[in-house]
Amino acid sequence: MSGSSSITTMKKVVQQLQLEVSLNCVKISQAAADLKQFCLQNAQHDPLLTGVSSSTNPFRPQKVCFFCSPIFQRFVKPLFMNQ
Repeated sequence: MSGSSSITTMKKVVQQLQLEVSLNCVKISQAAADLKQFCLQNAQHDPLLTGVSSSTNPFRPQKVCFFCSPIFQRFVKPLFMNQ
């Protein structure tokens, strides 16, 4: 059993090494320049930089219907129910 598991492990190592060899290497300075250029080109579409309009913001506080509010249910509704 240890021989077959060793072979399986070695096959995985070989596959990983083949994957790493096929990757293109890029200098860090070039990668940083590319990233900066990408960020500058797409800045106008970034909601963290431009903000989100209140009408399209899914996280805005929801408006509560007065008739569903606890104040109405507890204080106003009983006034109408007693008549």
